[in-house]
Amino acid sequence: MQLIDGKLVAAKMRAEIASEVARLREKGMKKQVGLAVIFVGDDPASQVYVRNKIKACEEVGINSYLCKLPQDSSFEDVAATTDKLNRDENVSGIILQLPIPRHLDENKLIDLIVPQKDVDGCTAAQKGRLWTGRDSLVACTPYGVMKLLDFYGIPLEGKNSVVVGRSNLVGKPMAQLLLDRNCTVTVCHSRTKDLAEITRSADIVVVAIGKAKFLKADMVSEGAVVIDVGMDRDENGKLCGDVDFDEVSSKCSYITPVPGGVGPMTVTMLIANTLEAYKKSEGVL
Repeated sequence: MQLIDGKLVAAKMRAEIASEVARLREKGMKKQVGLAVIFVGDDPASQVYVRNKIKACEEVGINSYLCKLPQDSSFEDVAATTDKLNRDENVSGIILQLPIPRHLDENKLIDLIVPQKDVDGCTAAQKGRLWTGRDSLVACTPYGVMKLLDFYGIPLEGKNSVVVGRSNLVGKPMAQLLLDRNCTVTVCHSRTKDLAEITRSADIVVVAIGKAKFLKADMVSEGAVVIDVGMDRDENGKLCGDVDFDEVSSKCSYITPVPGGVGPMTVTMLIANTLEAYKKSEGVL
């Protein structure tokens, strides 16, 4: 069994991004590379995620802008902030930190971000580009999974891949990225019948269902590649994933741990997308 080390891959990628940002500065960038985070409310988990994003920007030399709005902000308040960032030449990428307060329409607010600054791949425009095979900014978590698979040289073409979870942020774009690499993809979810039978048939299993230790040893085949996107707490309050690592790892050829697997890649791909959005806007090769 080979452990897929997301911390290692993320560190290598961040070093490369930092080097490229420094090179662009040396060439005399007319505009700055900048990531803006719109954070509405005071969700405790989101506060941690936002701090991680700002820290990652600092690490690679990208400017960060935190736009903090109160819990009772109106749609118009958030829309006005988004419009201002859309027009700011030093903001290369914009994300709306999720979840947002329930009285706000998430999809409508996300779609106010101009597609060229949608570095989380969440707007309908960027999703449409992904699903129609065009150049796009891809949702960060599935994009990070693909980078891990490539780093470890895991062959994809012709492989039977199962994605457990159908969310817009992970499951659906994950399936499309695997399809684009010539995998045969099955998407499963909470209403899938005989789920274990389907996952046992897979060469690659990506689990993003939000249930602690959901995937058990009897649900995977010998030698499978298992990617755990989950971030949960077990019965003792200990951080774990959607995969029962202790049970499943002995059967795998490759597996991601939690923590230290997919997690570090998500923020890394966000800053990679921000740099990519800057380069596209400036026509930089």
